[in-house]
Order: sequence, then structure tokens, then C-alpha cells
Amino acid sequence: EKLADQVMQNPQVLAALQERLDNTALTPSSYIETLPKAVKRRIDALKQLQVKCAHIEAKFYEEVHDLERKYAALYQPLFDKRREFINGEAEPTDAESEWHSENEEEEKLAGDLKNAVVIEEKAEAEETNVKGIPDFWFTIFRNVDMLSELVQEYDEPILKHLQDIKVKFSEPGQPMSFSLEFHFGPNDYFSNTVLTKTYKMKSEPDKTDPFSFEGPEIVDCEGCTIDWKKGKNVTVKTIKKKQKHKGRGTVRTITKQVPNDSFFNFFNPIKVSGDGESLDEDSEFTLAADFEIGHFFRERIVPRAVLYFTGEAIEDDDN
Repeated sequence: EKLADQVMQNPQVLAALQERLDNTALTPSSYIETLPKAVKRRIDALKQLQVKCAHIEAKFYEEVHDLERKYAALYQPLFDKRREFINGEAEPTDAESEWHSENEEEEKLAGDLKNAVVIEEKAEAEETNVKGIPDFWFTIFRNVDMLSELVQEYDEPILKHLQDIKVKFSEPGQPMSFSLEFHFGPNDYFSNTVLTKTYKMKSEPDKTDPFSFEGPEIVDCEGCTIDWKKGKNVTVKTIKKKQKHKGRGTVRTITKQVPNDSFFNFFNPIKVSGDGESLDEDSEFTLAADFEIGHFFRERIVPRAVLYFTGEAIEDDDN
């Protein structure tokens, strides 16, 4: 203890400790506070330049959106052909269906075994008369965790009627947005042939926090009305409740409809408050998840659908 006291009384030791404490406590903001007024003035000028950079960046992303629209038109004929193959509206030619996989040598070695069952497979194909690629989009929903978490068992037979998903970009001069179109074949659940979800975007720095700008962000979304057939609405469930009359004491059973978990709630999203009121934490979380799903459909699922069907894209995402 005496040695420790002697060390702590040493002026050089105390000075070294004080310097270390000073360095530890010196944060960037506290350092700025120590600078001369003339230097702070120059820093403020740099911040003004930074805001101007953010506005130029916003214009850049607007042009990117225009490019996306332009190239979407070039992709569309390929996506139309994809839809035809999936739904059995057309059959690929031998040239169109030729594909060399990475495991080609292994497949060649297994060729003899495959040849042995060719006749049986042909007979089976003739019997089942498989059209297109069955359950293509439904399989993607099952394969992708983000989507499968939304799908309930009673959603599955409906999603098996899903024939195509398209992305549409807002027209030139219109506010930045994109829409997802879910095309369904005739079914026993609703009369709509297309269900839409539109995501509104903003590509401009926030006036109160311009330095947070990192590109376009989804700020709101809008669903559509689903014209459910009688008794087929999976987004609600009917519950029975006993109610006692206060005066007479009689008991009656009433039925009421309450919300039900379903993927199809995707088309009835929470609205961002237009009057400036903030959403509660749960609503904000739900809305953020919705935006993420919309972005994932646009950026990943629709452009690379076959790879999510086979699972290859999921393996890439995991890596």
C-alpha cells in the first residue's frame, strides 16, 4: 500500500494518468467545441456543401429510377415467356430448354440409370399430363423464409392459383413509386384476377436531417380491395360469444368477425399517418417489415424467380 501511495504521489505518474483520462473523454463533438470560432465557421460551410451533395445524389437516384423503368420494358418479353412456360401456355423448344449444370459429369455417369426409367417416366407423364411448372410461385413462397412466415395453411390453396408476379414502375413525371401485381387464375376464393400493392418512395434529403440520406426509401404503401366470394375471406374469422342481458338475465349467442392472420393481409397494409401523428412501436415494426418484403419482391423474387424456385438463390443469400 505504501508503494502504491508513493506512486500516486509522483507528479509524472499523475500527469500521465490525467492525459490518458483527457484523451478518453475527448469525443469528436467535444473536440469540435474546443476549436476556434473561425474553424467552426469553415466546418459549417463544409456541411452546407454536404447538403448540396445529398441533393445531387437524390437526382442521381431519380435517374436510376428512370433507367429501371427503361430496362423493365426490356426484361418484360423474357418475363412474359417465363409466365408462358410456368403456366403451360407454351412449350420451350429444345434450344430454349438446353442447360448445362455444374454437375454435368455426375449426371453423365448417372445417365444409364436415368435411361432405365425413361419409358416409365414417359408413361407417367402421359398419365398425369402435367401442365407447365405446377405450384411455381407457391413453391417460392414456401422456400423463402420471409414469405413462408406470412403464409397460413388456409392461404396455401389460394396461392396455388398464383400465375405471375410483375413489378411496375411509376411513369415519368409521376411521384416515385413501384407496384407489385399478383396475377391469379380463376379460383373459388375471390373474383379479382390481379391483386396490387403500390409502394410510394421518396428520394430527397430530409430537411430536418439531410445527412441521413442514403438513397430512395419507401415511405408509404397502398393495397387493394379483395373481392372475396361468400364465406371465403381468410383474413377474418367468425367467433361466437355468449352475451348476458343485464336487465332480463337471458343469455344469447352472438357471432362477430375478427381479423385473422393471413398472407392476404399484405394487401391491406397499415397506413402511414398523414396528420403527422407517429405510429406505435408495433405498427412501425409491421410497416418496416412490409416495406422490406415489398423491396425483396422487387429486387430479388421477381427478377430471379427460377433460382428461388430451385433454391439456388437462397443458398447464395445464405452465403
